[in-house]
Amino acid sequence: MKNSIVSFFVLLVLISCKENKKTEALPEKQPRIVWQPYDETNDLAATQKLEKTRMHLKLVNSKVSNKNDIWKLLESELDYFSPQQYDDLKEFILEKDIPTIQQNVKDGKLTYEELTLFYIYRIRKYESDNGLSLNAVISLNPKVIEQARALDKVDKSTINIHSVFGMPILLKDNINTKDMPTTAGAVALQSNATDNAFITERLLKEKALILGKANLSEWAYFLCSGCPVGYSAIGGQTLNPYGRMIFEPGGSSSGSGVAVAANFCVAAVGTETSGSILSPSSQNSVVGLKPTIGLLSRTGIVPISSTLDTPGPMTKSVIDNAIVMSSLIGKDKNDAASVDTDVDFVNSIKAVTLNGKKFGVIKEFLKDSLYKNAINNIQKGGGEIVEIEPEQTSLPGFLSILNIDMKNDLPKYIEGHAGSNVAIKGIEDAVSFNLEDTLIRIPYGQQLFLGIMKDSTSTEELKKIKENLKTIARKYFDEHIDAFKLDAVLSINNYHAGYAAVAKYPALTVPMGYTKKGEPKGLTFISKPFSEAKLMQLAQAYQLETEERKIPSNYAD
Repeated sequence: MKNSIVSFFVLLVLISCKENKKTEALPEKQPRIVWQPYDETNDLAATQKLEKTRMHLKLVNSKVSNKNDIWKLLESELDYFSPQQYDDLKEFILEKDIPTIQQNVKDGKLTYEELTLFYIYRIRKYESDNGLSLNAVISLNPKVIEQARALDKVDKSTINIHSVFGMPILLKDNINTKDMPTTAGAVALQSNATDNAFITERLLKEKALILGKANLSEWAYFLCSGCPVGYSAIGGQTLNPYGRMIFEPGGSSSGSGVAVAANFCVAAVGTETSGSILSPSSQNSVVGLKPTIGLLSRTGIVPISSTLDTPGPMTKSVIDNAIVMSSLIGKDKNDAASVDTDVDFVNSIKAVTLNGKKFGVIKEFLKDSLYKNAINNIQKGGGEIVEIEPEQTSLPGFLSILNIDMKNDLPKYIEGHAGSNVAIKGIEDAVSFNLEDTLIRIPYGQQLFLGIMKDSTSTEELKKIKENLKTIARKYFDEHIDAFKLDAVLSINNYHAGYAAVAKYPALTVPMGYTKKGEPKGLTFISKPFSEAKLMQLAQAYQLETEERKIPSNYAD
């Protein structure tokens, strides 16, 4: 009897302790953060005083979308994610490359669910603050936390740290995704419900997490002339974290570059026709690769030009660029330019050096102190420098390639890859649609769309233009690459993006430093087709030698 009484009391104590532990373990519900519209007058007036006219803004936030809708469907997931949890996770995530983050997951320092919550919390934290918001994100994947939880059930010891498994990645909002509309930033595509693009499927096959869609220059900056880069009717004006409403964010993959720079995601995917990855990558101190045309599929991406368009990875480091690139490649039977490759980008940069490598340095650019310093660092690393003076030649008919291709390619995308509720069928419909409400839909005009309608270049004429430009551009690079046996030509930002585009040459930009005003610049490596692995080797060696990238100071918390 005595033993029974003792056992009873022990049981009561155990139950009590268990209940207390359960009570202590219950997290406190967090207050929800709500974005409030504000009077933009003073901010807009300040931009009118800037020297660069493309930064003379007419609006900051979208007049079409409410920013609270970005995270609305994920609010319940954030209800029990506290500021303290966010602070505790920062050391394992902020500015870390993919292998480091993956190792932290394997070591039990964080989970894929926590990693994803961290980014969603961070996006809401900054994008709801009218003094710090960047308008980098258009939408978030409502299923992403659920998907992250599923990946947390996998045996972590089996995970390759050089993979995108469980990594939250943003896609430029002209890349089709099943769980979010694909808008290209345009009101005409606001409800464009699609299947996944080929490259989206590639990422999902590798178990990456599609975190959401990044803002962009509307219609990939082929809508208005002289207008601000980074503006879209759906997403508002993308802003540069290194100089908010002072420096351009670069275009057209503006949101992708800004989001990576501000640590809103592990990595992003942008697209380029001529400079649209190189420009925002350089402007936001991130690594951006414009691959050889055909190395990555364009199926399911809102087009400008089937001749020149390509997606590409945008990351904080070269190793991350190689990892994301490896997950995107694959032969696509529905893309006529698509090629197969078995290049191992990750392994190709495990042992790198500048020693003995030969670089073509553009003599005129040596007046730029950052470029000159970069060249000095390459020489310190053992690189050999050859000063070159390529003759600046025009690219006649370049605009006609974009005009005629988009006139033909957009209807094909709408017919084959857009949602059934998209009302427009092509450029003429888009122009008419925009004219119904010019203040909301096209506050900066649609001069380039009107130019598409006016361009009467024939199919035969266009073929000659393409062949001529390819010859001009390849000669521009090749006469020096071949004569001096160069490993790469070194440029700045997107200065040679047009030449690389029509030559169909890959280009990779890496953070080169910051001007006295704090504006980032990139050192851009250019070489012959399908030399991406070599460019990554050179860029990795340079990045290890210099480590120029710094987190934007206002976004370090």
